[in-house]
Amino acid sequence: MIVTDAWLPQINGVVSTLAQTAAWLGRFGHEIRMITPRDFRSVACPTYPEIRLSIRPYRNVEHSILAFQPQALHIATEGPLGLSARRFCLRHGMRFTTSYHTQFPQYLRARFPIPLKASYRALRWFHGAAVRCMVSTASVRRDLANHGFKNLATWRRGVDTEIFKPGPKDLLALPRPIAAYVGRIAVEKNIAAFLNMAWTGSKVIIGDGPERARLERQYPAATFIGYRHGEDLARHLAAADIMVFPSRTDTFGLVNLEAMACGVPVAAYPVTGPIDVVENGVTGCLDPDLAVAARRALAIDPNACRQHALKSGWDVCSREFESNLDRCEALLQPKLILASRLVRESALDSASSSSIRPSRTRL
Repeated sequence: MIVTDAWLPQINGVVSTLAQTAAWLGRFGHEIRMITPRDFRSVACPTYPEIRLSIRPYRNVEHSILAFQPQALHIATEGPLGLSARRFCLRHGMRFTTSYHTQFPQYLRARFPIPLKASYRALRWFHGAAVRCMVSTASVRRDLANHGFKNLATWRRGVDTEIFKPGPKDLLALPRPIAAYVGRIAVEKNIAAFLNMAWTGSKVIIGDGPERARLERQYPAATFIGYRHGEDLARHLAAADIMVFPSRTDTFGLVNLEAMACGVPVAAYPVTGPIDVVENGVTGCLDPDLAVAARRALAIDPNACRQHALKSGWDVCSREFESNLDRCEALLQPKLILASRLVRESALDSASSSSIRPSRTRL
């Protein structure tokens, strides 16, 4: 069972990672159940309306876990659903794992005057109860270890190289060279650094978010084309000459791998995330001056980018996730096992009377 507050129709690296991992686990022979905001009454998250915050979800999370009786339970996010699943596991002595996807201390700091120390303390409390907290890169692992995390394990990210692949450049009829940004248009993504950098060609922004309207007014020379999905996204990304990744707060940046799979070099800052994904001078360029990194990235061999991405299939990454899981059903107490049986026997009645829809997400 995978519990996540981030799920479709959101479009971001967390959702893509969980969807791909769940699909591959299914191919490996596992039965997968997701607990997501789609099954709950929810409200929009302040300053991040695409995220839905489930309202008072504990009872229905408990119901879902008892009905499914997972052999392994993974909590992917620190939101209301993640907190409810964590509470259930601790109450009933069930082992579970978590994963660290987002630099929440930095994200919160970009919006509110919350000290980083307080945010890390809260995250350490949340993830510290897990058997393992999975992280995507060595630099994130070092950073969290420096903030007192003890139970860290590695879970790398992958890319679908069948969808993300080199394609024709003429899809974007704009002056060359074309530098593209792909992702959410929000303050924590530092997109202004990309839009402000010196550049002689065109700048394209693929994505959407709360900052789009303001940035479109402020930077009329840039081309904003909104969200693109699947093969359409891959075609637009492949049509660029480089991809610029201006974020200083991402733990990984899945789009970096997607760009490489399309044969598009990456320009980024030498910070957590890019330093573990981009091979400087081979698949992209890292520099404290983003414009310098972008100009240098134009000379990178697109084939080298593609070859690097081919080594990062989702099958390998999903096996790594699988190996980090921990069995939990052996610790179910007798009363909990009885409750599980009662829930399963009354599943139809309880489904019709609860806020959870009878059909749960299966991948």
